[in-house]
Amino acid sequence: MRGSNFEKGVTVSVASETVSGVQGRIARLVVYPVKSCAGIELTAVELTPAGLDLDRAWMVVDAQGQFVTQREMPRLALVQPALKRGEVVLRAPGMLALHLALDTVEEPVRVRVWDDEVAAYDMGDIAAQWFTDFLSLNDQGLPSSTGQPYRLVRFDPEHQRLSSKKWTHEVDAPNQFSDGFPILLMSQASLDELNARLQTNGHEAVNLARFRPNIVLEGLNAQDEDRVSDMHFQTDQGPVVLRAVKPCARCPIPNIDPQTGLSSPVVGDTLQSYRQNSRMKGAVTFGMNAVVVSGQGLTLRVGQTVKADYSFE
Repeated sequence: MRGSNFEKGVTVSVASETVSGVQGRIARLVVYPVKSCAGIELTAVELTPAGLDLDRAWMVVDAQGQFVTQREMPRLALVQPALKRGEVVLRAPGMLALHLALDTVEEPVRVRVWDDEVAAYDMGDIAAQWFTDFLSLNDQGLPSSTGQPYRLVRFDPEHQRLSSKKWTHEVDAPNQFSDGFPILLMSQASLDELNARLQTNGHEAVNLARFRPNIVLEGLNAQDEDRVSDMHFQTDQGPVVLRAVKPCARCPIPNIDPQTGLSSPVVGDTLQSYRQNSRMKGAVTFGMNAVVVSGQGLTLRVGQTVKADYSFE
């Protein structure tokens, strides 16, 4: 079932110098139905103009309608979603499962994600109590005296929230509750390079769940995703083109262990040692934000090939 009703795609034209080129394949596809909660790995998923179907369609907000993420509530990492027929099921330690019907919402509301005020739908008192109860627990699973009420909302697909045109080159690129762009791309080689550095310094390797990519590519060299623009995927139904538009600046979330919800600075410190990006005024980046150029409505599958030219703006 489609998670949105967007119909128009993104048409982009950018002047840049390109040279051939990279080839690879889709190794993993991941959607994150609830912003900042765990992801669901899929073998196939429909591509919409706003990214992978159902990605960041729901979001937790506080009593003021302000979005809540692992930055403030690391325990969100422990919420595990699953897709069932006609619903998303959420599970978390110490909680009964919460079932969210894909075709059911309640009252319309206005909520904030970063600087954007957007239209959404409240998911009702049961969902609100579920997140309020779970997020009121501390790291040991005991009630915290600092608990406050939370609610769960779903993005209104009739609302158009656009990515920054500074990076999309003045083109309308819709997304839902993602931080700012519809798709995050990463290569397996980039993670392998990070893990080699971690292990050289006596630390354990980490997995991709910390970085929350939607599409993981294999067959590329480390950081090749930084150096391409248009990426051409071959599907059974026709071609898909995604455009990498902005390096993904990293907040403290990669420091959070998705298995425990506990944070350690090791990952961020390691990235700081070699991933400061001059395009982002020295911010640490890892992965590339992308927009949909063509192919909305088609199905991406693990194993599909991708080709791209190196691009130097």
